[in-house]
Amino acid sequence: MILNSMDTLLRHSENSTILEALSAALDRSDEAPFWRQKSLPLCEAILSVLLPLREQNLLFDPEGNPHEELTPGLFVRWCDLLSLKTLAFTLSHSNREGRLVRTHLAVERSSAYQPIDLKVLGLYLSGYSVNLKDEWVDFPNTNYNLHIGMTSLIAKILEGKC
Repeated sequence: MILNSMDTLLRHSENSTILEALSAALDRSDEAPFWRQKSLPLCEAILSVLLPLREQNLLFDPEGNPHEELTPGLFVRWCDLLSLKTLAFTLSHSNREGRLVRTHLAVERSSAYQPIDLKVLGLYLSGYSVNLKDEWVDFPNTNYNLHIGMTSLIAKILEGKC
């Protein structure tokens, strides 16, 4: 039931509704409070950019392949810290270009891109030592490993296993 609920929420609901459902599911989980407290800001950062992409019908995965809907699987793919960093730079470049870049979406669709506010995502990434000026500067490996744990918890939540 949670899977269907989360699946429906990701496909159709607003940010606050999705975050409330994720927060409630995290609170019900048997995971340590540390993981619950770290995971919700990650979800908020991801939703801050994926929902505008969803509304523009411009969703894509970390490899740049188009997706028609925001699914739990696609959401989890963006939980990876390196993927999320790449998404931030892709959208930053897209904001400057006035079209969605670095994807395999059709040119007509990419041209319909409207700039997305990157403040929430940028604040989140900077909190994990991600350099937002130079894409090729690496971040601490411990922060990447921390995100592996958060991704695991979020995947369990979205699959209804918590």
